[in-house]
Amino acid sequence: MAQLCGAWRRCPSARHMVANLEFAARLVRFWSSGSSVQERQKRLMARGLPKQTVIPGVKQVIVVASGKGGVGKSTTAVNLALGLAANDLAVGLLDADVYGPSIPSMMNLRGNPELTDSNLMRPLVNFGIVCMSMGFLVEEAAPIVWRGLMVMSAIERLLRQVDWGQLDYLVIDMPPGTGDVQLSISQNIPISGAVIVSTPQDIALLDAERAAEMFRKVNVPVLGIVQNMSVFQCPKCKHETHIFGADGAKELATKLGLDVLGDIPLHINIREMSDKGQPIVVSHPDSPEI
Repeated sequence: MAQLCGAWRRCPSARHMVANLEFAARLVRFWSSGSSVQERQKRLMARGLPKQTVIPGVKQVIVVASGKGGVGKSTTAVNLALGLAANDLAVGLLDADVYGPSIPSMMNLRGNPELTDSNLMRPLVNFGIVCMSMGFLVEEAAPIVWRGLMVMSAIERLLRQVDWGQLDYLVIDMPPGTGDVQLSISQNIPISGAVIVSTPQDIALLDAERAAEMFRKVNVPVLGIVQNMSVFQCPKCKHETHIFGADGAKELATKLGLDVLGDIPLHINIREMSDKGQPIVVSHPDSPEI
């Protein structure tokens, strides 16, 4: 019997099985150690996390995020930045959507950033907002076909190698989803709060909830939810139609214990002004749509 056991242990597949069983036993002992699941999760997440460091000159960082693309996140980020600037605050706008940068078009900006004597990129400026985007560094129609590590390197440069000056607020237009970029930014810089943008549509709300929960898990305060494209009003008869559903984002906010920060209708003026690079907060500051 002893010889049989020795031969079995010398077999490569058997040794692999033993190693797996030993690992499983250690895992069971870890999960049975008596501490709560939440405490164990925090310990695991804390291992190897980068230390958060502030961006020089930037007092507060607000991220505008959504779980799903196409819900008006970038439009909201642009108009939020302009709204803050209208209150005599120094505001910057960072386009963190490396694969689909929208800020250059929406802010009516073209060109490449100049370099300072310190070899930092100087943001482009319009409407009093300093802006930085990957769209300033590549051709307008050029696809960005990068793997994750290259995207992370680009985000680091956009955060750290830019002469932001002295800002009261830096608004970051996040890419859709809950992936590497969101996690990297949340773990590398202190964020004052996150704004979640969603339409009332059920499919969009599922991803909006995931986005809110992601920020909570990385200890970023969620300031609230903006319900976008909430209702369409016929310009002729004034009849209102809830194309994407009614009050879905408001119900999600109630479920998550969050505030509803805004209720924005689906209106042609908002879309047209964004496409022209004349955001509605600037072009129609007294518009009832905002």
